[in-house]
Amino acid sequence: MLSHNTYLTRAQSNAGILQRQEPVVYEAEQSVRPAVLSQPQRDAYRENGFLLLPELFSQEEVQGLFTEMQHMRKEFAHAGRAEVIAEPGSGEVRSIFNVHRLNSLFSRLVRDPRVLNVARDILGSEVYIHQSRINYKPGFQGKEFYWHSDFETWHSEDGMPAMRALSCSILLTDNNEHNGPLMLIPGSHRHFISCQGETPEENYKKSLKKQEIGVPDEVLLRYLADLGGITSCKGKAGSVVFFDCNTMHGSNGNISPYPRSNVFFVYNSIDNQLGAPRDGLKPRPEYIAAREDVEALTPQAL
Repeated sequence: MLSHNTYLTRAQSNAGILQRQEPVVYEAEQSVRPAVLSQPQRDAYRENGFLLLPELFSQEEVQGLFTEMQHMRKEFAHAGRAEVIAEPGSGEVRSIFNVHRLNSLFSRLVRDPRVLNVARDILGSEVYIHQSRINYKPGFQGKEFYWHSDFETWHSEDGMPAMRALSCSILLTDNNEHNGPLMLIPGSHRHFISCQGETPEENYKKSLKKQEIGVPDEVLLRYLADLGGITSCKGKAGSVVFFDCNTMHGSNGNISPYPRSNVFFVYNSIDNQLGAPRDGLKPRPEYIAAREDVEALTPQAL
């Protein structure tokens, strides 16, 4: 069992780099279905910290998801809902959180065997949704997402004990070199980057628009990039990227005319549920970090 202090961060004057203590691909428990990934795919995920599965969903399915995503943006844009995060400056919808609880289609999507069983395969256990969101990144004005490890934030601000979670990004538009695709640093998941800075209460109100706390040191970022390089996860709509919770990632702004819209699901092992946040922080809201009514997901066709 890992100590809550295994990955110290935001508690010292200097940034640091620590070795990962957990597996990347876990051995499956008996309750989990047989492996759905090939051995080369599992090896690639273990080595790089991510895996791209091209065009996992059909164009017809993508069109239905895209239409529903646009309906949500129109419905929630001026509803004053906490789950809606606006772009700095323009006020356009940047993200909508908790979509698997707000929308029946996305509720079914998190249970689709094509994604759910990959998460169960990699994490070696039953899983639940820690967080879900749509990132719209509109054309011309979509802002960047700066480099970060999700686990650093989830460990600090949500009390996630261990690196036994992954993100699943389903591309609802083509992601290309022009519209700010997801960038990842291969191999970075094997190192935990502790960050400087004390976390203020309700930091999420600023960090979801622009992250300033939990930002990795530039020297250490350069070190990780020198080791592994940078990969842009470009692909057709319907493709899916799975990446480890500790993989360093970010994306550039989108000044192209075309949006880069993806839906993100964070699958967490049922054995890795949240504890208390570090340093006496209050837990973040349920729509950002799930604590209530946590139960293992059952596969269900879209």
